[in-house]
Amino acid sequence: MIVVTSVNVNGIRAAAKKGFIEWLAATEADVICLQEVRSEPEQLPVELRDLDGWHALWAPAATKGRAGVAILSRQEPSRTVVGFESAEFDNSGRYVEIDLPGLTVASLYLPSGEVGTERQDEKERFMAEFLVHLQKLRTRAAADGREVVVCGDWNIAHRPEDLKNWKSNQKSAGFLPEERAWLSRVYEEAGYVDVVRRLHPDRTGPYSWWSYRGRAFDNDSGWRIDLQVATPALAAKAVEAYVERADTHAERWSDHAPVTVAYDHEV
Repeated sequence: MIVVTSVNVNGIRAAAKKGFIEWLAATEADVICLQEVRSEPEQLPVELRDLDGWHALWAPAATKGRAGVAILSRQEPSRTVVGFESAEFDNSGRYVEIDLPGLTVASLYLPSGEVGTERQDEKERFMAEFLVHLQKLRTRAAADGREVVVCGDWNIAHRPEDLKNWKSNQKSAGFLPEERAWLSRVYEEAGYVDVVRRLHPDRTGPYSWWSYRGRAFDNDSGWRIDLQVATPALAAKAVEAYVERADTHAERWSDHAPVTVAYDHEV
């Protein structure tokens, strides 16, 4: 069994002050994928610089204070990769991957976008390149007899069941028809599986992000944009998937919650 958790920490230094370090000490995860770290390795809180029992791969963005992804693994990876051979995005702190026995785990922070701005154009360029990478990744993994799981903040809600106020968000970044169609291509053309949705096919949510504005968390007015997207054989081995939602607003250490999946896969 291997337990994989993914979470957007919304700034790891801020999260560390609010409870992330305590969560890390208590987690049973074997691999943790982090997004929006927003910190250089030397800026990390002292408790996170030399993590006893963890092998850490940090990939900050070239633009300081932006993006940043990481993977923490209890088992030492046999291979680590930063970026996906993109001239534009490999230094943007948006993608890393590691190899464990029979398994590649990746941490993704897909651009959030903003309709009518350069940020949306950037998101679309990223999606176009990343789909090609996903296809190559699956082909390479299959040739090596490996499975793949790409964890992270995909910044797209795929179906109406994936966000509370879907009717009013049909022209909003994250739920645009073209974004949802792209995610369909990830599943239908590249051949990946949305693991949480596979295990919870008929329910609304479970949401993983709630705005800090208003009472979104208290009203469970959220979005399911943090995904674990896996090759079919690995997805079929997922036995449990859940969102580690805080009990109260005050106990949150990020505007996202960890998304955890247990796979019946030996490493």
